[in-house]
Amino acid sequence: MKTHPAAILLLFFVIGYGSSENSTTSRGCGLDIFPRYVYLCDLDAIWGIVVEAVAGAGVLTTLLLMLILLVRLPFITEKEKKSPLGIHFLFLLGTLGLFGLAFAFIIQEDEAICCTRRFLWGVLFALCFSCLLAQGWRIRRLVRHGKSPSGWHMVGMVICLMLVQVIIAVEWIILTVVRDRKPSCSYEPMDFVMVLIYVMVLMVAMLGLSFFTLCGKFQKWKKNGICLIITTVFSVLIWVAWMTMYLYGNKELKRSNQWNDPTLAIALISSGWVFLIFHAIIEVHCTILPAPQENTTNYFDTSQPRMRETPFEEDIQLPRSYMENKAFSMDEHNAAMRAGGFRNGSLGSRPSAPFRSNVYQPTEMAVVLNGGTDILQFILNQKEGVKSQV
Repeated sequence: MKTHPAAILLLFFVIGYGSSENSTTSRGCGLDIFPRYVYLCDLDAIWGIVVEAVAGAGVLTTLLLMLILLVRLPFITEKEKKSPLGIHFLFLLGTLGLFGLAFAFIIQEDEAICCTRRFLWGVLFALCFSCLLAQGWRIRRLVRHGKSPSGWHMVGMVICLMLVQVIIAVEWIILTVVRDRKPSCSYEPMDFVMVLIYVMVLMVAMLGLSFFTLCGKFQKWKKNGICLIITTVFSVLIWVAWMTMYLYGNKELKRSNQWNDPTLAIALISSGWVFLIFHAIIEVHCTILPAPQENTTNYFDTSQPRMRETPFEEDIQLPRSYMENKAFSMDEHNAAMRAGGFRNGSLGSRPSAPFRSNVYQPTEMAVVLNGGTDILQFILNQKEGVKSQV
């Protein structure tokens, strides 16, 4: 069979085109993906896929916690648990922003992405640390005085503290991008860290305040203080680690261009999960947990003091008709006592019916409530009554 030369040329063209496509397309990505989103699916740069998966799990967990709070909101009645709901939602919103911002460091940078990174990094961390600071103030009040600050006061405190970082970030972008006409992606790592000094001040203040949450007489709130201390300590360690790598480590290893974005992305998702595991999940659980019921009296516990036994009419104002009927019954009882009761064969004299009605006879409910002690009292009274009659 003779092969046409044109068919051979067409076959080589197809093979060459396919090999050129495979050489330019990253492994694990489709043919029509934009180059800026390559790290979202590139199997050769596995850090992008790992960060994407962990950040996605954090987003779902945060949304689930917010949904649980919204559903259980009508059933939260305690003032101490209802007042911090505002800062809980703000904290979850800031944590959700941290996970979302991690995707901005996976995508290849451009002018819009760089402005987003520079603005939101400090603002989101300032929001989270401000919520933790307000939470520390709340726990300290609960541990010492047993009362929580007003929810509006805590929300106002968080917003005011966050607005300071918003002003700093906006001023930095205006001075470098708008006034000096510099590209938004052209900045030194030291400048990026210097803008976050205010966030570091909030973190140090939160660390100092968290230790005071253990000083007080109300023990049940100290568990929340311990969780706050753990969250703060882990946050400080994460910040020390990423700043060391971002400022010095990557430069010493000559990997600044390749490792700067992964360093910041890992710092975001690490902080987000620390906030969720050691603070958000625990606080949401404590908030939706039903209040313990008050201890009811155990009527079968004989060690408890007996109830005060007083005549019925001493505590309750009885109507006049009842008092008249009681006087009549007492006259009937005296008459029966003078008659000597009645005799029944060889059994001797027995107390009459009016006399038996005067002896203490417990009802069924009294027997149940007093744990059987009234039965013994009833028997003793009966014996004493028979002896006295004999």
